[in-house]
Amino acid sequence: MYSEILSGALLGVCAYMVGVEVDIAPGLPSFSLVGSLSGEVRESRERVSVALKNARIPVPCARITVNLSPADRRKDGTAFDLPIAVGVLQSMEYVPPEASKGILFLGELGLNGEIRRVKGVLPIVREAAANGIRECIVPLENAGEGAVVPGVKVRGASHIEQVLSFLRGGADPNILPPAQTELSRLSDEGEEGEDFSQIHGQETAKRAAEIAAAGFHHLLMTGPPGSGKTMIARRIPSILPPLTLEESLEVTGVYSVAGKLGEKPLITKRPFQDPHHTVSQAAFFGGGSSPMPGALSLSHRGVLFLDELPEFPRGILDGMRQPLEERKVRVSRVNGSVSYPAEFVLVCAMNPCPCGYYPDVNRCRCTTPQVKRYLGRVSGPVLDRIDLCVELRPVGLDHLQEGEKGESSAAIRKRVMEARRRQEQRFAGSRYRFNADISAADMETYCPLGKAERALMERLYDSLRLSARGYHRLLKVARTIADLAGERQIGEEHLLEAAGYRPLLDYWI
Repeated sequence: MYSEILSGALLGVCAYMVGVEVDIAPGLPSFSLVGSLSGEVRESRERVSVALKNARIPVPCARITVNLSPADRRKDGTAFDLPIAVGVLQSMEYVPPEASKGILFLGELGLNGEIRRVKGVLPIVREAAANGIRECIVPLENAGEGAVVPGVKVRGASHIEQVLSFLRGGADPNILPPAQTELSRLSDEGEEGEDFSQIHGQETAKRAAEIAAAGFHHLLMTGPPGSGKTMIARRIPSILPPLTLEESLEVTGVYSVAGKLGEKPLITKRPFQDPHHTVSQAAFFGGGSSPMPGALSLSHRGVLFLDELPEFPRGILDGMRQPLEERKVRVSRVNGSVSYPAEFVLVCAMNPCPCGYYPDVNRCRCTTPQVKRYLGRVSGPVLDRIDLCVELRPVGLDHLQEGEKGESSAAIRKRVMEARRRQEQRFAGSRYRFNADISAADMETYCPLGKAERALMERLYDSLRLSARGYHRLLKVARTIADLAGERQIGEEHLLEAAGYRPLLDYWI
């Protein structure tokens, strides 16, 4: 007997529908799976057979053929165990055909019939909703994750017997749909203990962090050890605008695909990733035999912090150039390529020399060639993609002993949110969200300059020896500074402040 069950699969962070076709016919006993499958999927036949046996449902001695369509797309993971098992049960006439109609199934089976957690439930449920499917049965541990998608009834099951009972008309309380998450009540609260009021001095660096948060610009901080670079970087998420619902679903989808979602069904705080400089390229950009998101994509809509920037391999630093421009990561393999989103604020920190104390001649023992060689590890093209560059000095004893707290993250965030609202009004109806998103083609539309400002930019272009990219980035930073000041037009003072944050390439090269 033939049956077809609905399921889904992942392609990067996107999903597509999969039809699980099962046919049981007379012949020599066999259990064949076809449809461009990975080893994990092919192993489903053993898991399904043993799980059904231990659920007191013996698999018949017949020719069982399972096809996962479309057959030309590679299928990975263990989420097809449950739909294959349901298809086999339906072909064995344990389940009436109409019972599974319009229901999507996902889940890994244990040998005892237990339904276990799988990756990527959220994007698959979202795709199911887009295709008009209104009911899904997923592992109980994934039920909360799937339930955040509006308009879909998500049922969580912990054992194959529960699914069988439900499909045969039983009323098992363990498979009732979980309560839909109240998305409107989700909030983005700052991390406890991470506040800008704890940072003494370093007003220039804190101002640069505020500009970076308001316009989603990239930031580089240089300074000796202990000057506060890491402290500032870790507090930037506390002043970023809160995630919108759509952004929250995007970020949650990436973490769901990576298997890093944890217990919370929805991520409501902007991510913060700080990979070590020994990170591999696959862990940084994404990849593997079955490509998974890396640190760049796990930072999507949040902050990617690279401490000790020159210590990162040259291949990783130069490999960031394309993702920083395109806001996505492409992972290519022999059997195809996938794209992962990578729209983040890049925050970097580095020492000015190998020992960390340049230009303090009393403490620095590095020679000029050593300093040049150390700084040269960060290439000019990478620096040109950084919007803000600030140098931190050691904090004076008077700042540490005065006892007065600096401005709080809440106060800074209030200004950031005001600037964000101005950007929302400016970009209404466009594809942009922040000033950093503006493309070169739309600079005249969103960053117009008056006569005096144009003359100033001509002088800055020559004196700073800007590239075309650097010119546009300076304008975008000036636009954010004007937004923070509540000004409709970019003024000369905004341009001068933005120019003060441009990295001096002569200092590096």
